[in-house]
Amino acid sequence: MRKEYDFSKGVRGKYAAKYKAGTNIVLLDPDVAKVFKTPRSVNQALRSLTQILKSQSQKA
Repeated sequence: MRKEYDFSKGVRGKYAAKYKAGTNIVLLDPDVAKVFKTPRSVNQALRSLTQILKSQSQKA
């Protein structure tokens, strides 16, 4: 560690419970990230796609 790093006000385990509950990080390719700029927009698009897939499978 570099001596200029100051962890004196750090909180040990601050995010441990949240991380333990589960994380779901997905890295978007740059071309996709240009279109979907927020997590909300990605979730909305995926929910729409899910509905389309569900309706397609019900028709089959």
